Amino acid sequence: MTRLARAAGRLADGSSTLARRTGARLAAWVARARRDDLDGWRAALGCWLRLALLTLGLYLLWRLVRFLPALLWLLSAGWIAAAWRAGRAPSPEAPEEAPPVPHVEAVRRLLLDVMGDASRVHLRTVLAHLQEHGQWEGRKVADLRAHLARLQVPVSRSVKVAGVPTWGVRRRDLEAPSPADPQEASTAPSTAA
Repeated sequence: MTRLARAAGRLADGSSTLARRTGARLAAWVARARRDDLDGWRAALGCWLRLALLTLGLYLLWRLVRFLPALLWLLSAGWIAAAWRAGRAPSPEAPEEAPPVPHVEAVRRLLLDVMGDASRVHLRTVLAHLQEHGQWEGRKVADLRAHLARLQVPVSRSVKVAGVPTWGVRRRDLEAPSPADPQEASTAPSTAA
């Protein structure tokens, strides 16, 4: 592979990664506007407002570029620089390690923290929380559901929050003992008298 082909591949990979990250962050930002204390179309008004703001921002950017075409060079240079950084290959000295698998109890605590005082939480809310904190970017609810299933965390299909049923977890399922955790048997002799 030539040097030019490697550079083009790095830019293409970085651009793809950057587009995926940006899309995931914008989608998470829009999803966070959903109100769980309301139901029906009122719960989604915040999402629609944020979508309208994004559309307005893109329109204004388009109008600005039409008015000042030289601005496109600056925007393109910024995108290329960000794509170059995002497409950086891992260094050969440090082999890429598999991410550590979190302990089941740490995942349960996270789910309970996201749940707060409620008795249930949707997986899309958990995913938005994770993405807000720089984790699970570019992933979907189905990925989170599969990950929780591998950890044997109970996930239900029809969890209702604010009258909307979808994939989620219930507090009563999280507080039950995990099938993955071994039962501690007492090895001390019985001292019944």
